Amino acid sequence: MPKISREDFVQGFVPNHNHGSVDYTSVEAGHVHQCLDVTSPPIQTQDDNHIHYTEGYVVFEDGHNHYYKAYSGPAIPVGNGMHVHYYDFYTSENDGHRHHVRGVDQPAPGNK
Repeated sequence: MPKISREDFVQGFVPNHNHGSVDYTSVEAGHVHQCLDVTSPPIQTQDDNHIHYTEGYVVFEDGHNHYYKAYSGPAIPVGNGMHVHYYDFYTSENDGHRHHVRGVDQPAPGNK
């Protein structure tokens, strides 16, 4: 298979791609954390779609950080041979609270 970049518009499924996202957590205990994320390669699902796994730490803020493990939702075609995924998860509890993170990651090639 020829090399495919995020600027390429591709019909179908693109193996080994991943997604990145930059987001902020919910406000808890008077502060937020930035969440910089890169997903795993795709995990195919039984319904001919795929999801991604991710785990990591949010950026250190207010004297602490939080850990997270999550799976994305299925691929959402956004036109021009690209797709995104919705994510919605909570961080670990630290310093007496946890944060909610949700959003949509950056587009990647493939419409499935």
